Formats: sequence, C-alpha cells, structure tokens
Amino acid sequence: MIQFSNFSFKYNSGSKKAVDNISFTVSDGDFVGITGPGGAGKSTLVHSMTGIVPHEYQGDFYGAVTVDGMDTVEFQPEDISKVLGCVMQDIEAQLIMPNVFDEMLFGLENFGVPHDEIPDRIDEALEMVGISELKDRETGSLSGGQKQKVAIAEILALKPKYLVLDEPTGELDPKSSRKIFELLRDLNENYGITVVVVEQKIMLLCEFAKKLAVMDKGKIVLSGSVSDVLKHIDVMYKAGISIPRVVSLAALLVKRGFHIEKMPIDLNSAAEMVRAAEEELKGDKT
Repeated sequence: MIQFSNFSFKYNSGSKKAVDNISFTVSDGDFVGITGPGGAGKSTLVHSMTGIVPHEYQGDFYGAVTVDGMDTVEFQPEDISKVLGCVMQDIEAQLIMPNVFDEMLFGLENFGVPHDEIPDRIDEALEMVGISELKDRETGSLSGGQKQKVAIAEILALKPKYLVLDEPTGELDPKSSRKIFELLRDLNENYGITVVVVEQKIMLLCEFAKKLAVMDKGKIVLSGSVSDVLKHIDVMYKAGISIPRVVSLAALLVKRGFHIEKMPIDLNSAAEMVRAAEEELKGDKT
C-alpha cells in the first residue's frame, strides 16, 4: 500500500506549498490514474513516492508518506526502489546505455542481482513487455513507444511491487499511447503489479484505470472510481481538465432530466447510454 497522510511539501526554492494536505491511499492491486493541470503538484506527488522528496529535493515536509510500510523520510530512495519502480517523464534521460541489453544489465547490476539470475530476468522482462526482438537493438534507433517499453522492462526486471509512471505518453502518438496503456493493464491484471499513472490524456485514464484522482493547486479535489469521479464534471471543469465528449454528453442528458446509471468512459458505453435514453424517452411518451 502507498499511503499519504496529511502530506504537504514546500520546496526550498518555492514560495508556497507544491502539495497541500494530501490524504490518499493506493491499495495493492490498484490501477490509479492521477490527472490535473500543469503546476497542480502531480510530479511532486510522484517524487514523494520514490523518496526523491525529501532526500534529493529538499524543503518543508509535513505529514507522512509510506510505501509498503516504509516511511519515505526514514528510508532512502534506494530502499524504496526495491519495491517501487518509476518511469520518469523525460525518457531520453532515463535510458543511458548504448543498447537495450546493456540498459537492462545496468539496472540489475546496480541492484546487486546475482549474475546467474540476470539473463533470465532480462528475457522474462522483455517478454512481459512484448519486445524480446529489441534485445540487441541500439537504444538510439528505437521509436518513442519502444523506448517507453524498454524503460518499463528495465523496471520490471527488478521485480517491483509498484510501478509509477509520470506522463508516459506525453511524446507519443495516439496509437502508441494506447499500446502503453494496454501494456499497463496487462501488467496490473495478469502480473498483479500495482500501477500509478500521472497522465493528461483523460480518455485513456477513464478507459484503463480503476480509480482516478484529480489534482488542482496542490490538492486532490476528486478521487474514487472513474465513474464516480466523472459525475463531478463541474469540479473537473474548474480544475481545467479537458472533459471527454462522452462525459459532456452524459452531463447534458442528466441536466435535461434523463437518468444515467453509470457515466460512460468510451464510445461503446456512450452508445449504450444513448440507447437507454431513447428508451426512457419512448417510455415517457407512452
């Protein structure tokens, strides 16, 4: 479990708190999406999970953040990284070796994994991500989506309990973005890895995440199941979230008196909603 308890943090270089009084829990097995406008505090939340805040980015730390029972103030980032792997926003800076095999090897050797385990760990992680054929490729020759998958595989080889990603699709086209989220869902559902994704592409979060948290001005203003969060469209608008059209349509139907049992998160559920509204309208006329 990852738990934030009345957590606030102000960087030494900042004039106000980057995050303010956050109380939030990521349960084991969750797939949680975190979204919000720029400057809302999302990256600070990620840094606090990894222990980079407060050990490398220093400032005024209030409350507590625990990862798998480890207080991030008391434990160093290298301790936390044994259970939590993080893929940062700047993927180019994260891949530092000339080819994929060496990139995978670098992380495993740094963590002191026994040498006789390393070949199997590399092969298994690449297979989990579906990129076994890239094992001998130069990292500079990879596409953006392939680089993201290599970074994820590098983390998976360390066998983390939690996988945290900060804007993993920021530089990717829609097709590649979807493939990354399909991979994350597979890791969550079939391998039991707890996934936390900070992402601006709200439609992908709505479709793939189990829970959603919306941040604004350093606070979590909404959290819960995706369907429940989407019911608060006014709060999301106020936070500057780009609302999916299917959700805007649902809100309009509710305003006009239709009963919407569950907020739509994709085109299929939106079509079902419209059909149900048509049947409701026919029933009213009779």
